[in-house]
Amino acid sequence: MEILSNKETASYERAAKRVKELKEFYGNLTSFCIVIPFLAFLNLMTAPGYLWFLWPMLGWGIGVAFHAINVFGMGKNWEEKKIRELMEEEREKTKTL
Repeated sequence: MEILSNKETASYERAAKRVKELKEFYGNLTSFCIVIPFLAFLNLMTAPGYLWFLWPMLGWGIGVAFHAINVFGMGKNWEEKKIRELMEEEREKTKTL
């Protein structure tokens, strides 16, 4: 069995966390894409005069959007990436001096 260094272990844990976040987001999105059309169908078959399915679609859609922002945009991963980027810039500056 291969023994990982602390740096490799930390890197592995970050990657595993990222995969978990992506899996949760895609699960949420998949559920949204299955449930909302079902609700729309149910609504249109039972009470086409009032489009109540729009309310859960709006609420859940906002949740999916915020989930996407957290996973792909301005979440904690963004902070970590920015910190690493700034640290790398600082290392490059010290190398040139």
